[in-house]
Amino acid sequence: MDLSLVASNFLNPPILFFFLGMIAVLAKSDLEIPQPIPKFFSLYLLIAIGFKGGVELVNSGLTQDVLLAIGASIFMSCAVPVYTYFILRTKLDAYNSAAIAATYGAISAVTFITANTLLEQLEIPSDGYMVAALALMESPAIIVGLVLVQVFGNAREDGEKVEWGEVLRESFLNGSVFLLFGSIAVGMLSGEHGYEKVKPFIGDMFYGALMFFL
Repeated sequence: MDLSLVASNFLNPPILFFFLGMIAVLAKSDLEIPQPIPKFFSLYLLIAIGFKGGVELVNSGLTQDVLLAIGASIFMSCAVPVYTYFILRTKLDAYNSAAIAATYGAISAVTFITANTLLEQLEIPSDGYMVAALALMESPAIIVGLVLVQVFGNAREDGEKVEWGEVLRESFLNGSVFLLFGSIAVGMLSGEHGYEKVKPFIGDMFYGALMFFL
C-alpha cells in the first residue's frame, strides 16, 4: 500500500480539526464553543447519518448479504460494550465504565469516512448499505451502555430486582436512540426522491458540521 495514501487521509479537514481541538486542550487554550451549539450539531449528525443510512438500505434492498452484514454489525455493536465494560470496571466506576464501553461499541463517523475515502483511492469498491450499518451500529451500543448503567450503576444493597421493562423502555426512548431510529425510518420511507429534496441540508452540510463538531 502506498503510504502517501494513508498520510493524505490524515490531512482531511475533519481529522485536522479534531487534532486542533486536542492541541487546544493540551495547551489549555480558552477556546470554547457555547454549550447549545455542540448539542445542535450532535442532533444534526444523528439525523444525517440515520437518514442516509435508511436511504441506502432501501437502495440496496434486504438481500442476504445486506442482512448478514447488518446483523454482524449489530451483534458486534452489542457484544463489544459488554466485555469492554467488565474490563474497564476493574479500574473505573460503573458510570464511566458504561460510558466508555458504549463508545467502543459505536462506530466513529470520522473513522468510517476516512476508511471509505482510502478504499476509494485504492479503487476498492464498497457497498452503499454499509452506511446503513454505520447508522445501525450507533443505537445498540448506546442502548447496551444505558442498560449497563441501569443494572450496575446503582448499588442494590436491598436486593431490589432490575425492572427490565423499565430499563428497556428508558433505553429505547433515550433521545439519541429515538432520533437515530426515527431518522433511519424516515430515510427508508422517503427513499432517494426524498433525499434529493433535503440533500443541501443532509448531504452537503455534513462534512462541515462534522468538522465543527469535532
